[in-house]
Amino acid sequence: MTVSNAKHRIVIAGCGGMANTWVSYAKEREDAEIVGLVDIKQEFAQAMADRHGLACPTFTDLQEAITTTGANMVFDVTIPASHYSIATTALNQGCHVFGEKPLAETISDCNDIVRLSESTGRTHAVMQNRRFDPRIRAFHEIVTGGAIGKPGFVGADFFIGAHFGGFRDAMESPLLLDMAIHTFDQARYIIGANPVSVYCHEFNPAGSWYEGNANAICIFEMSDGSVFNYRGSWCAEGAQTSWEATWRVTGERGTAIWDGHGEPYAEVVAAGDQTGKFIRDFEQVTVALPEMNHTFHQGCLDDMFASLEENRKAETDCSDNIYSMAMVLASLESAKTGARVNIADFMNQPSAT
Repeated sequence: MTVSNAKHRIVIAGCGGMANTWVSYAKEREDAEIVGLVDIKQEFAQAMADRHGLACPTFTDLQEAITTTGANMVFDVTIPASHYSIATTALNQGCHVFGEKPLAETISDCNDIVRLSESTGRTHAVMQNRRFDPRIRAFHEIVTGGAIGKPGFVGADFFIGAHFGGFRDAMESPLLLDMAIHTFDQARYIIGANPVSVYCHEFNPAGSWYEGNANAICIFEMSDGSVFNYRGSWCAEGAQTSWEATWRVTGERGTAIWDGHGEPYAEVVAAGDQTGKFIRDFEQVTVALPEMNHTFHQGCLDDMFASLEENRKAETDCSDNIYSMAMVLASLESAKTGARVNIADFMNQPSAT
């Protein structure tokens, strides 16, 4: 079999519905070629090839696919339970890995992937598509650019009545396990800080159609000294928030707001002498939305590929994304034990291998 001479020779692992987005993106890159498709059911891989007009071979084994095709990159679009085995196989075979969230299902597996990425010199980056939205980039600029001063409180409300059906309805912690990582990662990005500790209470309220806990309240202490409060529900009927959540960040001199739908803004204490005023005067601050060639999935993939060209870590490199994953897993631990969890201690658990 002739090995492709493309700069990025990609094997797609996992040929379900989400993989269509990844395949379409790769086909648009002049420096990339899809050289193999892998799925536990080969007919699914072949169906993907047929759907997108790909002539590449199909496989049921990732290592065989890499060896046969000479691939140097793997797109991991498999189910979460497979992420650890896909990542370690690909990294050990000398491939970069770009994958869907989550990084892995346990903190010890996440740590192993980070260590393996560092030791092999290969990139492992995770899809966190909500970072790559002009509105959240502008909100980040408002918060970190000094307009409101040093942040003290970050609040995110996420209230959606999602009638998925299927596996989510039977999950033990559907909100925290399947969705909260997006909002947690957004919080880290918005303020540029990492988690220090968490106290979490999760529950399943009246009217929920989920078997597991579809509501959660989390209080995070962050490394910049601020407190991040997450209030979330996946069984909230009526008056629903955006899927991007509704945000309030209070700082020393003002408050930044983003409703997840429109453009963000801040209200800050107005210039001039306001001595003696019970409620001070405020003025509105906005920033222009940045221009982006691609947003969401495509924007995140752009950054992953650019990181290789620029010899830097991707914004969502595994060594960074592990902190977002730790927020999820430590929240689950706190909910289970009823106690505050120190994130550093939690992340330093010994490897299972």
